[in-house]
Amino acid sequence: MRCLIVDDEPLAHAVLSDYIRKVPFLELVGATTSPIDALTYVQRGEVDLVFLDIQMPELTGMQFLKLVERAVDNHTCRVILTTAYSSYALEGYEHNVVDYLLKPVSFERFYKAVQKLYSPAQSAVSVSSSISENGQHTQTESAPKDFIFIKTEYRLQRISLSDILYCEGLKDYVSIYTVTERILALQTMKSLEEKLPSIQFVRVHKSYIVALNRIESIERNRIYINQPGHAQAVVPIGETYRDAFYRLIEE
Repeated sequence: MRCLIVDDEPLAHAVLSDYIRKVPFLELVGATTSPIDALTYVQRGEVDLVFLDIQMPELTGMQFLKLVERAVDNHTCRVILTTAYSSYALEGYEHNVVDYLLKPVSFERFYKAVQKLYSPAQSAVSVSSSISENGQHTQTESAPKDFIFIKTEYRLQRISLSDILYCEGLKDYVSIYTVTERILALQTMKSLEEKLPSIQFVRVHKSYIVALNRIESIERNRIYINQPGHAQAVVPIGETYRDAFYRLIEE
């Protein structure tokens, strides 16, 4: 889904942009502080989902919603409200918004909202090229890949996502621990985090990403992961990531 951020706060732009990049079925096509510019995006049919603040200059979020309803079929462009004010929730749902996110928005709450619009048959796809009968280039849909390629010192190495236990950041390198080996990747934690699907992997510390299905237990803000043929790995939960991680586990 093509996404547009409409908010007059730079911090909100940064947070939502980061969240959108983490979700495989979302694509950020624009971010603006102007509701007027945003309306142009919508009228041209260039976006499928708008993350809309309520309190803005020029137009309020509610005024924008009314204009959108008149400009396009509401089913072709959906809206998620993002605001610090809970008092507008009822009015927002009267305009058929997808969800109402209160700032500061956690990634878990964000993901729960966009998941309402997610259709595996339509959205969780990768695009590949093929040649049609008339010789034209066409795009076909296929199942999402279950692997990634990692750049090591001498080559690009394929790693199955199901084999990854956890990842540890080492400045400009990342150690990826799998069921069979430890792989040293030439990239940062941030770039690796963007490659890994957020529904399978979670950042729990500035230096650690863990595979959710590999967690054996959690005790005293430590995650325990079994490593075949090795001692059990212990991964700390960073204070910055703690609340979001425990909310995810509870959900």
